[in-house]
Amino acid sequence: MEPEPRKSVASEDGTATPAANEAAGERADSSSLALKGREVVRSVDPAKFSQISRRELLKVAPVLGLGIFAVPKVQQALLKKGLGFSDWASARLFRRGHHAVTYADADLTPVDQFPINDYDVDDPGVNLENWTLTVSGALQKPGEYRLEQVQALPKFRQNTRHVCVEGWDVIGRFGGARFSDFLNMIGADTSASYITLACADDYYESLDMATALHPQTLLCYEMYDRPLTREHGAPLRLSVPTKIGYKQAKYLTALTVTNVLSGKVGYWEDQGYSSFYGL
Repeated sequence: MEPEPRKSVASEDGTATPAANEAAGERADSSSLALKGREVVRSVDPAKFSQISRRELLKVAPVLGLGIFAVPKVQQALLKKGLGFSDWASARLFRRGHHAVTYADADLTPVDQFPINDYDVDDPGVNLENWTLTVSGALQKPGEYRLEQVQALPKFRQNTRHVCVEGWDVIGRFGGARFSDFLNMIGADTSASYITLACADDYYESLDMATALHPQTLLCYEMYDRPLTREHGAPLRLSVPTKIGYKQAKYLTALTVTNVLSGKVGYWEDQGYSSFYGL
């Protein structure tokens, strides 16, 4: 096993510096740090990641004398309800003052070992010169925003852990504008419930407003102090260290501020995964 990464705290400009206390913190799996090359998203049973697993449900059923729990349709319904309750409870426990751990530069996973997960295609062919982010919904200044306008906002850099639902994790360096600053610039109604996000590769995602306003949630246009590369979601992606990897959408093209998620929560969430999945 690799030695436990050192915890650190972020400086005022968002750059991580070593902290005095190195004890607490998540241990990095040595196999995660050894990953190289492209990682392909695998098809995974959504029930596997429910807070109440199928196995746990079947263990409880005989004790309760409820044989009906063994019926597949009943199992799925209960799993869905259990996951829904978990998301509901997690959202209410979430606090903007709770920060994900940040790390020293010495703890960074080398950039060439940062895995690349593709939803559909390696490169959706975004025209980087003419790219704009279309914003709509409950806000005062709808329209199309250029990358330069995002970059004109204060930049923050942070060394944080990126955790994939497939089981691997790495520590990367991300730079960009706070999502909260961008929402303020466009006059977003921050009393709204959600932000929905569309991507150039047809991936889609959503964030609850509290997560969008979290100070570590970035509209990321840099990794490792260099412009975001195409395989990592250029020109703009989300970096949300308080959430699982599939919440961190790449190739952003549009966002909507809304109170209603009309049928689509997120690509993986609509297949049974957690819509909150906080870390």
